[in-house]
Amino acid sequence: MATQPEVLAGDIAFGPQTRHRGLWSQAWQRLLHNKLALAAGILLAAIVIVAILTSFSNTVERYDPAAVDYSHRNAGPSTSHFFGTDNLGRDTWSRSWEGMRVSLKIGLGTQVVVLLIGLSVGAGAALGGRFTDGLLMRFTDLTYAFPDLLAIILLRAILSGRDWPLIGTGDPQIPGLSGIVLQMILAIALVSWVTIARLVRGQMLSLKEADYVMAARSMGASTRRIVFSHMLPNTLGPVIVAVTFGIPLAIFAEAVLGFIGFSLQPPAASLGTLINQGYAYYRVNEWMLLVPTVGIAILMLCFTFLGDGLRDALDPRSRR
Repeated sequence: MATQPEVLAGDIAFGPQTRHRGLWSQAWQRLLHNKLALAAGILLAAIVIVAILTSFSNTVERYDPAAVDYSHRNAGPSTSHFFGTDNLGRDTWSRSWEGMRVSLKIGLGTQVVVLLIGLSVGAGAALGGRFTDGLLMRFTDLTYAFPDLLAIILLRAILSGRDWPLIGTGDPQIPGLSGIVLQMILAIALVSWVTIARLVRGQMLSLKEADYVMAARSMGASTRRIVFSHMLPNTLGPVIVAVTFGIPLAIFAEAVLGFIGFSLQPPAASLGTLINQGYAYYRVNEWMLLVPTVGIAILMLCFTFLGDGLRDALDPRSRR
């Protein structure tokens, strides 16, 4: 007598837990074989480690990023100042790592907020019925239609206009994050969640009709169990890829805002504000402009290559 075949939905999407773990293990193996993505991930890990170490070790940072030394203004690279000094004699190496650290906080923090909003809106639209779906999607379309840069500037102005709980007007409210950084994270995130919301909605709408979801529902599984045990794990792959691509976009958005003067103000530093300051002195000291520009380029290339690698690794159709 022939035995009952196993549920084959796991070959396309994550079904039983054994297949779930198997697909993630296969994705990890495919990622390790993508040398460009692997190199980008290693370089990103090294940048993050050095950026963290500069917060705690004077040996790595060498100088106070805000320390002014008028006797060494616009100095070139040397053993004392690896990337030279700026127009006020501040060490460009130390300020670049401070800017890298702040830009990474903004990029990563923005995607945390984007993930929370996008998952909530997308799941609510997919599971909440026709009226809820229409209402949330029209709100999503309205947010998408508004120009991103203009919306971020308006939100930044609103958030900085008064004292907000946990955000404030620039004083540290949460260890490691100043009020102005939190304001930048919120301003960018509130216009960047649309892609995640649409992606989650589309994935969950298709998964609602999957065979293994219908089987779980017919066996009496609760909606909560179906969502968290079957639908959400299947949605994570595309969402992880979207978040990885969203980090460099958030960093670039902050750089644009910093260049036009809507981000952190001196003596604080981000890569955008450093480019703004370096642009005014590039004829005298090209290192002020070159270093933060290369820093942004490296970050964006690394996240882009890593995102491409994750997309290929998490795509079931790429299995051999």
